[in-house]
Amino acid sequence: MNARRLLLLGALAALLVTYFALDLGRFLSLDYFKGQQVAIESWRAAHPLQAALAFFIVYVAVTGLSLPGAAVMTLAGGAVFGLFWGLLLVSFASSLGATLAFLASRFLLRDWVQKRFGEHLRAINAGIGRDGGFYLFTLRLVPIFPFFVINLMMGLTPLRTWSFYWVSQLGMLAGTLVYVNAGTQLAKIDSLAGILSPALLGSFVLLGIFPLIAKKIVDALAARKIYAGWQKPARFERNLIVIGAGSAGLVTAYIAAAVKARVTLIEKHKLGGDCLNTGCVPSKALIRSAKLLSQLRRSAEFGIRSANAQFDFAEVMERVQRVVKAIEPHDSRERYTELGVEVIEGSARLVSPWEVEITRHSGGSNRLSARSIVIAAGARPFVPPIPGIEEVGYLTSDNVWELRELPRRLLILGGGPIGCELTQTFARLGASVTQVEMAPRIMIREDPEVSELVQQRFRAEDIAVLLDHRAREFVVDRGEKILIAEHAGHDVRIAFDELLVAVGRVANLGGYGLEELGITSGRTIDTNEFLQTRYPNIYAAGDVAGPFQFTHTAAHQAWYAAVNALFDPFRKFRVDYSVIPWATFVEPEVARVGINEIEARERNIAYETTTYGIDDLDRAIADGEAHGFIKVLTVPGKDRILGVTIVGEHAGDLIAEYVLAMRHGIGLNKILGTIHIYPTLAEANKYVAGNWKKAHAPQELLEWVARFHAWRRG
Repeated sequence: MNARRLLLLGALAALLVTYFALDLGRFLSLDYFKGQQVAIESWRAAHPLQAALAFFIVYVAVTGLSLPGAAVMTLAGGAVFGLFWGLLLVSFASSLGATLAFLASRFLLRDWVQKRFGEHLRAINAGIGRDGGFYLFTLRLVPIFPFFVINLMMGLTPLRTWSFYWVSQLGMLAGTLVYVNAGTQLAKIDSLAGILSPALLGSFVLLGIFPLIAKKIVDALAARKIYAGWQKPARFERNLIVIGAGSAGLVTAYIAAAVKARVTLIEKHKLGGDCLNTGCVPSKALIRSAKLLSQLRRSAEFGIRSANAQFDFAEVMERVQRVVKAIEPHDSRERYTELGVEVIEGSARLVSPWEVEITRHSGGSNRLSARSIVIAAGARPFVPPIPGIEEVGYLTSDNVWELRELPRRLLILGGGPIGCELTQTFARLGASVTQVEMAPRIMIREDPEVSELVQQRFRAEDIAVLLDHRAREFVVDRGEKILIAEHAGHDVRIAFDELLVAVGRVANLGGYGLEELGITSGRTIDTNEFLQTRYPNIYAAGDVAGPFQFTHTAAHQAWYAAVNALFDPFRKFRVDYSVIPWATFVEPEVARVGINEIEARERNIAYETTTYGIDDLDRAIADGEAHGFIKVLTVPGKDRILGVTIVGEHAGDLIAEYVLAMRHGIGLNKILGTIHIYPTLAEANKYVAGNWKKAHAPQELLEWVARFHAWRRG
C-alpha cells in the first residue's frame, strides 16, 4: 500500500476513533434533536445560509465516513428547513457523501480486491459493466441493504464515478422525499396528542409502504426494459397456455380450469409425460412383478418347502403396459377436456413473450396469445458421449419398456435411483446384471450406511456391483459388446449383451423458442423464487425448472406456477422447498425427507441422531422383513426434526408421518404421544421417538422420583 493510501487510511481511522471516543453520535439522535429543536430553529432563522451550509457539510461528513445517523439527520432536515429546502439539501448532501465513500473504498481497496478475487468477481464485473446503473438504481430505490454498504461495495466494482453519482441522486430522491416529509411532521409535535395527528400518521404509513411502492416501480421498470422490442397484444385469447402435459403441466392446467381461467394445454408426445409412460408407473409395475418372484424364492423362510413360478418375460412386460393403460384415463385428453382444459396434440414454439405457435399432429398450425405461459417441457435420459456407445446401441428408461426378450447379460451404467431400481429388478427377472458406477458407492446422495445395506442386498442377489469404475470406451470385439472401464489406474473389460444407460436426466431446453426469446438456462431454465423466467409472465415448472426431478415436486411447483401466473400482480407466492420427500424403490426401500448427515456436515448444521433398528420390530419379524432402520436428525437438545432417513419395507409409506411432522412443526414428543396400531410397521416411527425420549430423560428429576418412591415404601 503506497504512502497516499496509508495517509488517507490513517486520517479516516483518526476521524472514526474521535467520533466514537467523544461519543459524537449522541448529537445525531432523535432525542437530542427534539431537546434542542427550539434552539436549532432559532439559530436557523437568524442565520439561514450558515445553518444550511453547516447542515450540508455535517451530512456529507456523516455519509462520507459511513457513520450512523443519516436517517435522523434526514428527519431533522425536514423539521428544520421544511420540505423543499430540506429535500434539496439532503438530496445533494447524501449523494455527494455517498460518492466520497465510494471513492475512498475504490482508492483504498479496489485494486487489492480485484487482484485477490478477480477470477471470482468476473461475472459480477461483467454484470456491473453491462447494467451497473440499473442495479444501483434498484438498490437505491428498494433499500434491501444499508446505503453505506452499497457505497463501499460499489467502489470495488468498475462502475464509473459519474454514473454512481447521478444514479444515486435519482434513486435516493423518492426515499429522501418520504423521510424529509416525515421530518416536517415530527417538527410539529409539541404534545402527546400530536402523535395522533393525521398528517404524522400518514407520513409514517408512507414510510412503511414506500419499500413496497418502490419495489413495484422497480419491477415495472425492469419489465419495461425486458419487454422492449416486443409488441404486446391488445387482448389475449387465453389466460394461460401450458407447454407440456406431464405432471407439472397437467396440474397447472387443472388448477387454471378449476378457477375458471381459459387454459390451453399443448403436448407433442403423450399426455401423462414421463411418469405415466416411461417412468414411475411402468417401473413400479415391473418392480412389483420382480418382487413377487423374489418372495417366491424365499418361500422356505415362510415355512413353505417349495414355491416355483413359470413366467414369460414378454408377458411381464405386457402386464406393465396394461398397468399404464389402466392409469392412462387419469391423465387423458377426455378427462381434461371435461374439466374445461383445451388440449392440443402438437408442437409448441414461443414466438413472443405472449404468443405460442402450435403445429398440430393432425395438420396445420396457428398462433395463440395468452397473458401468461407455463413451460413444463420435462426432461429426458442423459446419454454420456462415451466413444463407441452408438455402435453398441443402448437402452434408457424411455425405451427399455419396449423389450420383450430378457437380456442374458445386462450392463447398467449408473448407480443412482433409476439405475439401482432397474438393476435389482432385471436381476430378479433372471438377467445376469452388472452395475457400473464411477463413484465409490451407489446411491451417493444417501448416507454411507444406506448405500452399504442396498449393496449388501445386491450382492446377496448375485448382482455384480463395480464401484470406482469409469466408463471409457465401448467396443465390439469379434461380435461381442465390451465396455472398457478404468479402475484403479487399469483397464477393465466387461462383456455384455444389452446396455442400459441410467446416469441421470437432463431438462428439455431446445426446440420451443427459449433461445429466440433470450430465456436463460444452464442445466435447467433459470427461474426466480416465484418460478418466473426472464419474462415475468413466463413461468417454468417441473423437471425443466429443477432443482428436484420428482413427480410429486413437479405437482408441487405446478400449484405455484398456476396461481402466480393467473393472479400476479395481485398476489403471488414464493415456492416452498423446505420439506421435499423422496424414495428409491429398491429392496430394502429407501426414503428420505429433509437433510441427512452428509448434508448436515456440508452445511455446518448442528444436529444429533436417533436411530431405531427395524430388525427389532414385531411386525417386521412376522413379515420376514426384519431389516433396515430409521434415523432421525434433530436440533441438539430439542425434538424438532431436521431430516429422516428410513431403510426398510414400505419406507416410502412410513416417511409420510415425518413429512407431515416437518411441514407443520410437529416434534418427536408429539409422535411418541400418538397411538400407532399394533402390530404395524408404522410403530417404528413411535419407537424411534421413544429412543429420543430415553436419551433426553431428565436424570436428576428421575433420581428424586426414585427417592420419593423409596420414601413411600417406608
